Amino acid sequence: MSNQKKGTTKGRRAFLRTMAVGGAVAATGTVVAPNVSRGQTSPISMRWQSTWPAKDIFHEYAGDFAKKVNDMTGGELRIEVLPAGAVVPAFGLLDAVSSGTLDGGHGVVVYHYGKSTALALWGSGPAYGMDANMLMSWHKYGGGKELLAKLYQSVNANVVSFPYGPMATQPLGWFKKQVTKVEDLQGLKYRTVGISIDVFTAMGVAVNALPGGEIVPAMDRGLLDAAEFNNMTSDRILGFPDVSKVCMLQSFHQNAEQFEIMFNKTKFDALPAKMRAIIENAVEAASQDLSWKAIHRYSNDYVEMKTKDRVRFYKTPDAILQKQLQVYDEIADKKAAENPIFKEITESQKRFAARAVAWDMDNNVNRRMAYNHYFVRRAAAPAAAPKRG
Repeated sequence: MSNQKKGTTKGRRAFLRTMAVGGAVAATGTVVAPNVSRGQTSPISMRWQSTWPAKDIFHEYAGDFAKKVNDMTGGELRIEVLPAGAVVPAFGLLDAVSSGTLDGGHGVVVYHYGKSTALALWGSGPAYGMDANMLMSWHKYGGGKELLAKLYQSVNANVVSFPYGPMATQPLGWFKKQVTKVEDLQGLKYRTVGISIDVFTAMGVAVNALPGGEIVPAMDRGLLDAAEFNNMTSDRILGFPDVSKVCMLQSFHQNAEQFEIMFNKTKFDALPAKMRAIIENAVEAASQDLSWKAIHRYSNDYVEMKTKDRVRFYKTPDAILQKQLQVYDEIADKKAAENPIFKEITESQKRFAARAVAWDMDNNVNRRMAYNHYFVRRAAAPAAAPKRG
């Protein structure tokens, strides 16, 4: 057989093998991520999972990011996002992405608290007065990005992480009755995550860390007395108003959290440079869009829960907020003494917060005055005395 015929036969066999693989994918519905090679023209498929139930707005955020990437790459990269539990449990996302079982995922850094307590510093705690947007600023411009990469390397996590999507302050949570003092928390069976587990435990609370989709069923069965998850929309979708009519607003336990987009590092590094650049810019575009969507949706569901679901909202007493700060400092100091990278991160955050928070408080006007001026009904002025003829 001539060399030309041998080449033709090999080419035909390779083509048939490719067609067989394609038929298997079509028959099973399994998404196969092809190897990335120079000059590749076929689309790259990635299978992701979020840490959120399919109905939660957080899973919607994950889909929003995937759509941006898919659109911006013109379909050259196709990310499919599965809901929590489709491949691994919510708290197993980091291991699944690191090992390559999943190509990427959407969640929060604090869900990996079991790997290193320092991971809780991306959102679990008072963040030294910073809100989530300030903490994101610290991450990008104040050294946080490099510290997170160092931290993931220290736990042998083969991932590329993109924190994004700053969250609003999370409520203290849902309770059977209004909480008026620190002592009201003692003995309650309560759900939270991250370093907040340590904070509430020190305040006398019996803490159980559960993924979002498991909280309301646990409250319904009496396994929890109270719980926090995140925001007005998620809490409403997940059914909190069905098991509680009291929500305590404002807390320092998760005052500055953000989401995390995560790629398997080996697979991310193998992508063409142009595609990696698109992803990095898509993260920032999705971050801003998420913030705008959250304001719209959360404020609407806040009104709906007050008017339709008959939920009673109360501000968390200052005594509880002050106690959170006190206990957090004690726990953070202890963890910093035990873990050098925990100390390095907290010191970096403090330096940034000292100027960023001062600037914010001094520069930005408090919105309460304007809100009261425009929307709070003023007490009716006393009628003027009739003029005498």
